Amino acid sequence: MALLLVGCAAPPTAPAPVVTRPGPSAAAPAPAEPAAAPGDDTGPLPAPVSRQKARWTPVRWAELPGFQDDRLYDAWNAWIKSCERPQPPFAALCGEARRQSLSDEAGQRRWLMSRFQPWRVEPLDGPGDGLLTGYYEPQFLASRTRQPGYEVPLYRPPAGLAARRPWFTRQEMETSPEALAALRGREIVWLADPIDALILQIQGSGRVKVREPDGSERLVRMAFAATNEQPYKSVGRWLLDRGAVSDVSWRGIRDWAARNPGQLRDMLWANPRVAFFREEPLEGLDAVFGPRGAQGVALTPGRSIAVEAGSMPWGTPVWLASDGPVLKLQRLVLAQDTGTAIVGAVRADYFAGWGDEAGEIAARMKQRLRLWVLWPK
Repeated sequence: MALLLVGCAAPPTAPAPVVTRPGPSAAAPAPAEPAAAPGDDTGPLPAPVSRQKARWTPVRWAELPGFQDDRLYDAWNAWIKSCERPQPPFAALCGEARRQSLSDEAGQRRWLMSRFQPWRVEPLDGPGDGLLTGYYEPQFLASRTRQPGYEVPLYRPPAGLAARRPWFTRQEMETSPEALAALRGREIVWLADPIDALILQIQGSGRVKVREPDGSERLVRMAFAATNEQPYKSVGRWLLDRGAVSDVSWRGIRDWAARNPGQLRDMLWANPRVAFFREEPLEGLDAVFGPRGAQGVALTPGRSIAVEAGSMPWGTPVWLASDGPVLKLQRLVLAQDTGTAIVGAVRADYFAGWGDEAGEIAARMKQRLRLWVLWPK
């Protein structure tokens, strides 16, 4: 991500969808009449509609860049995940979607064309491209116990933490006797590097390979549980404002920290916001999916996106096109997450997966975006 330092994974509490059923005050798209035959792209189109910050304009399937080339089967994993917690109006189609998971891509493409109408999403003030950024799930080594080389704790929520009420700042959590007392015994694991901990807290979740006291290792997830409700401040911006770096990627920040160990704490304290975690096992199929997003379902690498909360129901299938310097993307994705930095009609955060390669993609991705919502006919 260009600013890189905005976490987008969210706790699994989905806000109510903006439109759940057509009605006099709803701006739900009207169905095209008469309905086109399966696979037909020549029927009449409904009229454009305004919806919150966006204008939706119906288009032909042939207008979706790369529609005939996408490996739709890869997207069906994300679709079936959405059907674990379906939102109207997509819940009624989940039975069909599950059956289509056994079909070939040609059959899946015909089904989409017969059951959905694509709508180009544009800002209300006129046509224009949006912005695509990326996020990921970091992965680090950790120890179950504090020991030399592993002295940076990740905490579960402390007792007395109240939602929407500020708790101690990052600095106070390291210096205040009262805060330290409240955190004692709440350690889940210990990391080697405070920047690793900061990355996990900003991204909102991550994977850690934990060395247990008996010497065994196992992979677990640090899932978002809560925050200290302090304001988020970008450490990258803190460094830029001081002329300390020109590269605010994590690699650039780590390089600066290695050259300036005496200023590391000041940089970390510049961001008072801290995330708390809960431990989740990563076994079997769980290991091939990401953390739970705002919809409350596990994210699928390359097929889940975060959008502005309330811009569309969770689980909405979206066609995404972005010709950028990092990735060329023309594919079916599902809106399954949100984040505080994701604002606007044509705005999305692309879940790149986990580990160093995904982190590099997420760090560098800032490219033009076009979106089409696929809405049931």
